[in-house]
Amino acid sequence: MRSVRLIPAALGLVTALALTTTACGPTETPAGDAKPSAGASSSSDTGGDAGADLTKDLADKLKKHGVDLDKWKNGEWKNWDQDTWLREAQDFVNPVIEGLWDPARMQSAKSPDQTITAQAGAGGTDPTPRPVKAQREKTPYHNYAAPVGKIFFDSPQGSMVCSGTIVKDPRRPGKSNLVWTAGHCVHAGKKGGWYRNITFVPAFNDLGKSPAALQNAQPHEVYPYGQFWADWAVTSGEWINQGGTNQAWPYDYAVLHVQPERGGKSLEETVGAALPVDFSAPTAAQSGTMGAWGYPAAPPYNGMIMHKCLDRPTRLTTAAATPTMYRIGCTMTGGSSGGGWFRVLPNGKTALVSNTSIGPAGGNGWLAGPQLGRGGKAVHEMVSKKFAR
Repeated sequence: MRSVRLIPAALGLVTALALTTTACGPTETPAGDAKPSAGASSSSDTGGDAGADLTKDLADKLKKHGVDLDKWKNGEWKNWDQDTWLREAQDFVNPVIEGLWDPARMQSAKSPDQTITAQAGAGGTDPTPRPVKAQREKTPYHNYAAPVGKIFFDSPQGSMVCSGTIVKDPRRPGKSNLVWTAGHCVHAGKKGGWYRNITFVPAFNDLGKSPAALQNAQPHEVYPYGQFWADWAVTSGEWINQGGTNQAWPYDYAVLHVQPERGGKSLEETVGAALPVDFSAPTAAQSGTMGAWGYPAAPPYNGMIMHKCLDRPTRLTTAAATPTMYRIGCTMTGGSSGGGWFRVLPNGKTALVSNTSIGPAGGNGWLAGPQLGRGGKAVHEMVSKKFAR
C-alpha cells in the first residue's frame, strides 16, 4: 500500500523536474541552524566575465599562503602536507587547471570513503526504512534532470566524485552560477582542509553510456555543457570544525560558486535550468514524498549513470542535541553524496530540500540528508551576496 500511495507524488516530482530545462540541449562541443563559513578565490568574476587583475589577485592570495601559482598548476597542488593544507573558511583557493579533468581522469575518480560511514544515533530516530531500489534516470539527462550533475575533486586519497545540483541565485535571476552539494565534497572537515581542483559537470554522460562505451568517447559526450570550476565555496562552520564526526552530519551541506572553464555564459544560461531551494525545513512527517538524484559510484554502481530514489522520509538523529536529519530508503551508494533531494511544493514547483550526506556503515539501503533551515539559508545567502552586483 505504501508504494501505491507514493506513485502520484512521485510522478509529479519527476514531471516537475523534467520541466525545469529550457535550453535547446547541449552543444556539440564543450561550453566554452548553523554558522556558515566561506572561502573566497578571486580567480573569476561572475558569469565568466573575467576582470583584468583577477589572476593577479589569485596569485597574490596563494603567495600569502606560500604557494606559487605556476608551481601549483604544475603539480604543487598534490602536496597535502598537513601544515600547509588550507583549512580555514577564508583560505579556499581553486585555480583553474585547464584540461586537468579529461574523460579518462573522470572515469578513474572514486567515491569519498566517508560517504557511507555513520551509524544511527539513539533518540529521535525512526525505524530503518525499507530499501528502495534506485532507478536509472531517462536519457538524455538534460531533458529529464537538467539541474543535476557530477562533482569532481582531488583529495589526499586521489581523485574523487560527488553529485550536485544547479540552484537559483536570488540576486542573479536567470544567470545563476550556484551549485548545491555536501560539505564533505568540498572540505575534509575535522581531519583536514579544502579539497582541490573542484569542478562541476552538468548532465555528465548525458546519454547514459556504459564505461566501455565511454572509453573512446568525445569530450562533449562526457561533459556536454563543459566544466565549471568552483571559484568560491561555503560550508557550515560545524562541518569545518567537526566534519566527519556524528555531531557534524546534520550540517553537511555546501554551496559552490562556479565559473566556466571555457566560455562566458553563466551556468544557468548554459544549461537552461536551476532549482529554487526550500529552506522551510519541514518535518519528515510534513514533507511528503522526496526524491534523491545522483551518480552512485561505489559498488554495485560505476559512477557513470544517473540514478534516483523516491520515498517518504523518516527521522534520523546521529548524535545527541543535534538536528534531526531526513532519511529515505535508497540503494544508491557513495558518489551520490551531495546530490539534491527534491520535493514538490504546494505551488506545484519542484525545489531542492536537502542533499545526500550519509548512509549505513557496511552496506546500503538508505540515505540521510540534512534539513535546510536557517543554517542552510545563511550559506546560500553568503555566496549570493558575495557575487551580487
